[in-house]
Amino acid sequence: MNELGVFKNIPVQTSAIASLYPNITSANRKVANLEKEGRIIRLKRGMYVVNPNESGKLLSLGLIGNLLYGPSYVSMLTALREYGLIPERVEVIESMTTHLTVSFENPVGRFEYHHCARDYYSIGITQREEEGITYLIATPEKALCDYIVCTPRLPLRFIKDTYIFLEEDLRLDMDAFMKMNVDIFRQCAAVSKKQQAINNLIKILER
Repeated sequence: MNELGVFKNIPVQTSAIASLYPNITSANRKVANLEKEGRIIRLKRGMYVVNPNESGKLLSLGLIGNLLYGPSYVSMLTALREYGLIPERVEVIESMTTHLTVSFENPVGRFEYHHCARDYYSIGITQREEEGITYLIATPEKALCDYIVCTPRLPLRFIKDTYIFLEEDLRLDMDAFMKMNVDIFRQCAAVSKKQQAINNLIKILER
């Protein structure tokens, strides 16, 4: 394994990479050269990940999403697709955060972060293991709530509208939906700005 392989697929700061080359006068220049050579990938200013060709490890977009901007957890369509609950491919890695709404674009992909209140944020977060590492991701229930909360102008005033949204717009696996944990929906509804829409999900599950 080469010297960069010690970082595997974990995003690291410039200083961590520079520490591998203590005998080089300009460590920052060394890091810049490594990026130019394609051995490391710049995620944002001061943060890099080792190219999979160097590390032998596939990149974890979930872990990158967590560390690129935090606190955050992967959610919305990204999480629903990760769980196999929707058929469409998702191009953007979407996350929730208690900080400002921002987005990043780098050679790895596009990462979007949506702001939410702290009491709402803490509901329905779990860990997912991938390539020997773990990252934070919404439960299926929370991912669905997050999508509803963060998507403007969703017409979900009535149960019929909610059915159409789930089955036709999202093309959600309805068998899996009917097995979801209603308690997480209740917790989200209690502190969400779209209480009525989430309550419609609860009514469908309790029918």
